[in-house]
Amino acid sequence: MITKFLDPKNDFAFKRIFGTEKNKDILIHFLNDMVTFKEKHPIQDVTFLKPVQDPDTAVKKTSIVDILCRDEKGNQYIVEMQVAKDKTFEKRAQYYAAKAYVSQMVKGGKYEDLKEVIFLAITDFIMFPQTKDYKSEHVILDIQTHGHHLRDFSFTFFELPKFHKTMDELTMMVDKWLYFFKHGEETAEKDVAKIGGHDEVIEKAYEELNRFSWNEIEMNTYEQELKHEWDHMSIMRTKFEEGVEAGVKKGIERGIERGIERGIERGREEGREEGREEGSREEKIKIAKAFLSQGVNIEAIAMATGLSKKEILQFFSEAS
Repeated sequence: MITKFLDPKNDFAFKRIFGTEKNKDILIHFLNDMVTFKEKHPIQDVTFLKPVQDPDTAVKKTSIVDILCRDEKGNQYIVEMQVAKDKTFEKRAQYYAAKAYVSQMVKGGKYEDLKEVIFLAITDFIMFPQTKDYKSEHVILDIQTHGHHLRDFSFTFFELPKFHKTMDELTMMVDKWLYFFKHGEETAEKDVAKIGGHDEVIEKAYEELNRFSWNEIEMNTYEQELKHEWDHMSIMRTKFEEGVEAGVKKGIERGIERGIERGIERGREEGREEGREEGSREEKIKIAKAFLSQGVNIEAIAMATGLSKKEILQFFSEAS
């Protein structure tokens, strides 16, 4: 079944909604809804900046962040949609923020002119399994007093798998945006007004997902991004399966090796034990025969050696 709306988590769709000049009002609304500002002053305007790049990505003409912008006070915002699970994402988030911070220092600039960098990410995987909340905010605090003195970096993460609210439970704008990301593609047209609560910007964001308003080139780009995501997931799944298979094979091989090692050791131990038992018996027989030759009675010999009377009588008959 073809739905009216496309998936807002798709890289191309995400940038179309939040990263274009014509939709700047959506981005401003979104940032004001999702970020907790220290001074409680909402953003009035943003300027799109060239995305942060590394030399290797620059050669490929691809950015390593989705959206980079600056507000009217000079503070910078990095906005990321991360679909594929990446165990290095926390590291990359800090790297992106540091790179954006350093990029402000032009030749002849002053340290006091450096502005805040706010990193905001929506992830389609769980980043922090030790917590239940779908929103987490991270700043630099004094470890003893919890004083917030180093104020130029903040990180806000929204984990979609932890978000479980239904359409009827959407009261805050944060929830409406997360519902938009998690269920945008499957939303019925009649429910858009209910989800947005007649918020024009939410409705505009949905309209940007209307596949029937996209031209052929845009749809091809969207589908290429989908294919890229599917290919990446397929590669990751294959690597996982190969890793599991290799792990099982290694475990079996190691189990066989340990089994052989234990078998050899057990055989050695049993051999030593049998040798000790055989040597002890031979010694007892020698003693019994010596006693017999000296006329010691059979009961005394049995008691001294632990041999049975029958065995000792057999030695006696052999000696006779």
